[in-house]
Amino acid sequence: MITDDFSTEVETRLNDFFTDKINYKEMAKMIREVNNVLSLCVMRDCEIIKFGVKNIDDSFYWLNKLAEVLDPYLDA
Repeated sequence: MITDDFSTEVETRLNDFFTDKINYKEMAKMIREVNNVLSLCVMRDCEIIKFGVKNIDDSFYWLNKLAEVLDPYLDA
């Protein structure tokens, strides 16, 4: 596992993200839910995706937002 420290810029963006955009506990819950659904989808030929996460589109949105905070790619 890589244990590089975040730069000050990334720490600031993460702090702003979890202060201004979404609660970190809600984000952790979404990550776990999406991980669960994706895992089940792989194991069960995606039949569970219809019933897994009620707000998978919302979870997908916030996971992408977090990715952009960590390593901006789409904001270019």
